[in-house]
Amino acid sequence: MKDFSQLRKNLKKDFSGFKSLKVAILGDTSTQFLSQAIRGEGFDAELDLQIWEADFNQIEMQVFNSDSEMYAFQPDIIVLFLSSHKLLNKYNKLKVEQQSSLATREIENIEAIVANISSNSTAKIIYYNYNEIDDAVFGSYATKTETSFLYQLRKLNFELMHIANRTTNFYICDLATIQNQVGKANFFHTSVYISTEMVLSLNVLPLVAQKTVDILSVLNGKLKKCVILDLDNTVWGGIIGDDGIENVQIGSLGIGKAFTEFQYWIKKLKNRGIIVAVCSKNTESIAKEPFEKHPDMVLRLEDISVFIANWENKADNIRDIQRILNIGFDSMVFLDDNPFERNLVRENISGITVPELPEDPAEYLEYLYTLNLFETNSFSDEDKERTKLYQIEAQRTVTKQKFTNEDDFLKSLDMISVVASFTKFNIPRVAQLSQRSNQFNLRTVRYTESDIENLAKSNEYATFAFTLEDKFGDNGLIAVVVLKKNSETDLFIESWFMSCRVLKRGMENFMLNTLTAYAKANGFERIIGEYIPTPKNEIVKNHYQNLGFEQENDFWFLPLKAYKERTNYITLKSHE
Repeated sequence: MKDFSQLRKNLKKDFSGFKSLKVAILGDTSTQFLSQAIRGEGFDAELDLQIWEADFNQIEMQVFNSDSEMYAFQPDIIVLFLSSHKLLNKYNKLKVEQQSSLATREIENIEAIVANISSNSTAKIIYYNYNEIDDAVFGSYATKTETSFLYQLRKLNFELMHIANRTTNFYICDLATIQNQVGKANFFHTSVYISTEMVLSLNVLPLVAQKTVDILSVLNGKLKKCVILDLDNTVWGGIIGDDGIENVQIGSLGIGKAFTEFQYWIKKLKNRGIIVAVCSKNTESIAKEPFEKHPDMVLRLEDISVFIANWENKADNIRDIQRILNIGFDSMVFLDDNPFERNLVRENISGITVPELPEDPAEYLEYLYTLNLFETNSFSDEDKERTKLYQIEAQRTVTKQKFTNEDDFLKSLDMISVVASFTKFNIPRVAQLSQRSNQFNLRTVRYTESDIENLAKSNEYATFAFTLEDKFGDNGLIAVVVLKKNSETDLFIESWFMSCRVLKRGMENFMLNTLTAYAKANGFERIIGEYIPTPKNEIVKNHYQNLGFEQENDFWFLPLKAYKERTNYITLKSHE
């Protein structure tokens, strides 16, 4: 990780070509160096963060005045930093009988801030939670009395999580966890605070900036979707081919405990929706044996979406995994104990993340925790089924190889799609897909759940959510189109995004047939499309051309009068 001086050097570098985001930063303490660290960290994340910084301690003035400079700036993200030290100052000035209601009053204030921002802006909010300060007035008894500052502080952080849980555009940046990692002595320097009003030390600024930019990156579709595992001395201790199943190190004794805890971590990632794959130099049957027979294995074959064990080059094998999963290399993390293999993959596959694992397996987890590799901004029931979906996709890939004619393969899938407008049942998945879809995304518009609720209510838009099921299984909701009614004759495709899991199934043709049917039934004469290029969506550069649209300047037009339904092998189950 870069230190603060290195992040400041980033400020002089060329940000052109990076995704631009407007970020407003407001704090009740000095935020000048924090702003510099965040912008510098943005460079390493390939984000051009255009930062507007409020004057010192002007949060209420900027938030509650609809004509304020902040709202005039029209930020995409608003970062709010209300510090524990200022909170302690408030607490100190309260009467004793008021101290037990500090957290409640602060939560009411935060909710009012969120409500005002939401009514005046579409910006997402990142709120720094409160690092702990124990004023040592009650000692350990502070945890037993509501009057203590520590009790109120912890209650406030707990209630903050409730706000985040029920507010779609509100995200917590966890300063409390950072303080736990580095210790209070590294987090806060008294002499600096007294002279500058800075509550974050220069040493901790890079960590806070990284945590903040991790959230910004995820909100703009940059997230890890897959972890690829080596096996020997990574998932278990020892070499399965040499030592045999009875001698590999896993379980509750010695260094085996470290590998078991590592497996539990991978299992939790899988349950959260991260795809787990295996890339091992091994004979496949021998590599699978511990998953099938070892009583202490936490991971089992059903947890693995793609399992590749052979004696080929690992970079080539990872390319095969990528082809099966159909996700970007920059969405993948490769974990291997061997420095040679790490370097080989790092040098041959651009974009993939390859952490430099410590030599001691006992340190794997603590090191990986600090990297925060799997930041996310959503979690749904469908995430829990992701492994099964990709295992099924691997089966489709194998089946496809048996067909010489692609049409015959598509017919054999017995595909069915349900088409519906946005509803309270599909809104969470639509929002998640908009955040995750980078490659098949024509205009790369990101939606929160509240954005989608507003679209669903508006008469200016027609919304479409598509599912896809075949004989291998149900892919769930995999594609979305938002049509804006520009006029009585024209429909504009504001968004068209789709999961790359279902590419080359004819879904694009099926979707266009659905859109044209809607347009004709409602008296529209043409559909207008736009492609806005990003570093990741080049695969849809010719999307509208391939579908028969005609280009005029930066837009694509499809007259409906002469439109003929496009061939596909997907059956419409219902259309709401």
